[in-house]
Order: sequence, then structure tokens, then C-alpha cells
Amino acid sequence: MTINENPTVAPDFQLGGDLPVDRLGFGAMRLALGGRIRQPEEGVALLRRAVDLGVNHLDTAGFYGFGDLQAHEMIRQALAPYPADLVIATKVGPLLEGGVVPTGQATAAQLRGLVEEDLRRLGRDRLDLVYLRVGGMGQPGGESIGDRFAALAQLRDEGLIRHLGVSHVDAAQLAEARSIAPVAAVQNHFHVHHRGDAEVLARCERDGIAYVPFFPLGGGRDPLDQAPLANVGARHGATTAQVALAWLLAVSPVTVAIPGTSSPDHLAENVAAAGLRLTAEDLAELA
Repeated sequence: MTINENPTVAPDFQLGGDLPVDRLGFGAMRLALGGRIRQPEEGVALLRRAVDLGVNHLDTAGFYGFGDLQAHEMIRQALAPYPADLVIATKVGPLLEGGVVPTGQATAAQLRGLVEEDLRRLGRDRLDLVYLRVGGMGQPGGESIGDRFAALAQLRDEGLIRHLGVSHVDAAQLAEARSIAPVAAVQNHFHVHHRGDAEVLARCERDGIAYVPFFPLGGGRDPLDQAPLANVGARHGATTAQVALAWLLAVSPVTVAIPGTSSPDHLAENVAAAGLRLTAEDLAELA
């Protein structure tokens, strides 16, 4: 693999201006949903391996769970007491309502309970980053998020949350949130072959807000076009997934990737992608 030696590509990002995170982290959804893990001990081992490989940014949610597989509990079992440099981001808003897939949205009044539950389950006195996750899986936008974001801002003022983020939002909703309190990160759907969120990414880049794509490798819902990725990968001795992740890091200095996996081999492969250098020729082919 060609290792990135370009000094203009920063290896980390200052989240909220004061929390340094590596630009390639780990998404915890596959620990509990849609992955190969069948016992909590497997998830615990994978999380410890991620930290051993240098990962210092975990993305989770209270609704990432099925039966005995609960992402929050695996994170706490694996890593508490937590390393001083570990940043844990979580999302609130979606309600399970008795099922596995969220079907409802919390009201502003319900968000305090969800944040307090995350604090308890993760064993934290303060959450590093909390996203307000808005809506389902359709197009973002079309609703006000002001009351709900204001409720999280109040919890931030009380010291329960360090930084706030928004997820699955359009440019108008991002602006609405920023009129209430600082936004440290945006988590939206974006990858090398799904670029419809360019306006929000541009605003994040302009204002120094972390842009954290969910489904950075397609997530099974939005398959990647393998041919151009394979062509680029062949030039570097890299996999298509590594090329897709390297593209995310190359496309903007504010992108922070959080690929999820339930495989130790894929974990090591993903982490190594942070060192992949894409040339101008590569980027032109992927365009």
C-alpha cells in the first residue's frame, strides 16, 4: 500500500476545537446489528483490538442493540476505565418502541432521559459528543429541530454533554441548530458514490465542523460501484474498502470516517486505510 506522506492531510481533527480525534474511527453498530458477532465477548474483544490499533473515536447509540448484544454495554465492559484520549460519540432521538429498528422520534422532553440513560450505560459523568439524530432513512429536512436541539443544549449547559452534533439533517436544519448552540459535528449519509450532501459538507468545511459520514462503505443499503475502486486499489495494493475510506479523508480536511465492522481482519484493514495516499489520477478516476 502507498502510505500517505502528504503533509496537508492532517491525521487528526480537533472536534469542537478541543477534542483531538483520529480521522478514522470505529462505528459500533455492527457489534450488535447486522454483523457476525453472536456473543458479547466477541464484541468486547473487537473493541479492545480497535483501541490497540490506535482508534480513539467510537461512534455508538443506545438503540444499537439486539438481545444480549448491546453496543453501550460492550463498550463499557471492554474499555472502562476509559483511556484518557478516547472520545465516545452517541446519538439520541430515535425510539425503538418495542422493536429492533427505531420507529419513532423522542420529543424534546424525552431527550433528558435518553442522555441520562446513555451516561449510566456507558459509565460516564459526561458524554463527549451527542448527536441529535433526526428522522428515519428518507431524505433529510422538512421539520424543525429547534426545540429538541435546545433541550440538548440545556444538558450541555448543565455539564452532562461536552459537544453537540446533528445527524441526518439538511442545510436549513444545520443552520437552525447553530442558531441555538455550537455544532461540533454533522453525521450524514455520504460516500464516494453518494455525494448529494455536498452543500452541508461545504458549510462544515467553511466553519470547521467535523463531517462524519454514516454508511461510509455503503452500509449494505447503497452498494459501492466496485470497478473504479478496484482499479485504483490495484495501483496501490489496497482493497476497494480502503480506497473508499481514503477518498473520504482526501475529499475534505473536516471529514472523519467511522467505518463499522464485526470482523477483526476488516477492522485492521479499515484502520490501515488512514495511511493510503490517493493521487490526483486516482481522485479523477473516482470522480
